[in-house]
Amino acid sequence: MRTIGLMSGTSLDGVDGILCQWQDNTDQDTGLSQFAMPSVLAFVHQDFDPQLRNELFALQTSGINELERAALAANGVAMAYARVSQALLKQAGLQPSDIRATGAHGQTVRHKPPTSPQDPVENAYTIQLLNAALLSEQTQIATVHDLRSRDIAAGGQGAPLVPALHASLFAKKNCTQIVCNIGGIANISILHADGSVTGFDTGPGNCLMDYWATQHLGSSFDKDGKFAASGFIYEPLKAKMLQDPYFTRGIPKSTGRDLFNPEWLSALIEEFEALAPADVQATLCELTAQSISNAIKQHAPKAQQVWVCGGGAFNHTLMDRLEKLTGLPCAATSVCGVPEMQVEALAFAWLARAYVLGKTANLPAVTGAKGLRILGSYTPA
Repeated sequence: MRTIGLMSGTSLDGVDGILCQWQDNTDQDTGLSQFAMPSVLAFVHQDFDPQLRNELFALQTSGINELERAALAANGVAMAYARVSQALLKQAGLQPSDIRATGAHGQTVRHKPPTSPQDPVENAYTIQLLNAALLSEQTQIATVHDLRSRDIAAGGQGAPLVPALHASLFAKKNCTQIVCNIGGIANISILHADGSVTGFDTGPGNCLMDYWATQHLGSSFDKDGKFAASGFIYEPLKAKMLQDPYFTRGIPKSTGRDLFNPEWLSALIEEFEALAPADVQATLCELTAQSISNAIKQHAPKAQQVWVCGGGAFNHTLMDRLEKLTGLPCAATSVCGVPEMQVEALAFAWLARAYVLGKTANLPAVTGAKGLRILGSYTPA
């Protein structure tokens, strides 16, 4: 079976696409626990068009005529996804008929999961913008989409969805390891020595640093963490940031730009207007590293290794701070053969496969859902 995974994360930098060929183990009766590493036939990244990217940023908060704007943006995401899909097929020398399904994440613009098991499920929701019908029409490939809603309907967080995949790729017997994905939001998968898996969003990853870099460098991100490295960590600001209740909330939990956004940052730095922009950037980098470190120390005190994927793996300053704060070796996932930017897209290629095989794909121990669920909706070719 061949599937495509398409992912655009909270960094809003563009679309990662992967085309995988899977081992035929359809006789297995469980989901990700029976995952077998596929052959990667193609990988493509394409940036979002700046106008679409700006609109997706704007749609993170309420605005004028947002229903029509969201519908048009969903069309734009579908077209961007279709271009990546077509590039994958060209790179692999395949036709649409060679692909069983595409797992397409869509672009998250709102994420409001339950904050406790007592919250009514009818008050929880998640919104990923994607016109799946348009994507299926453009690519001539079936689309598996809306991958988080079923877990939320079952009382879960709808995120993170990749810890079991992380376990399949990186777990070792009798060794507790962490897989840390640092996209716009950071999340960790805890691969416990006894084989159990837990995980949750730790807080901001790159989203606040990217915003600050855009404002003060005119660049969409802080390349290699050089901007942060040029400043000084301002402890009073860091301490104020870490007072946000999210950091001490129990797990399971997940978050997004609904919380950690420019408005959140602006409210906190009002009293620190005299700070140099580089010092704010250094403090934001430290916030990401410290919140990840605190989460590891609280929930995985016996961890021996941290593997990092996502764009944050390329931020040298962040990686150095993470290693110092955790006191653990921190290395990019490419060290063990899985490129940093392919991990998330690979998960959505797997989710497409899981759906068409009728297999469950969530981990209730991670999301807090009432039980195992088949994730996604299906739009045929």
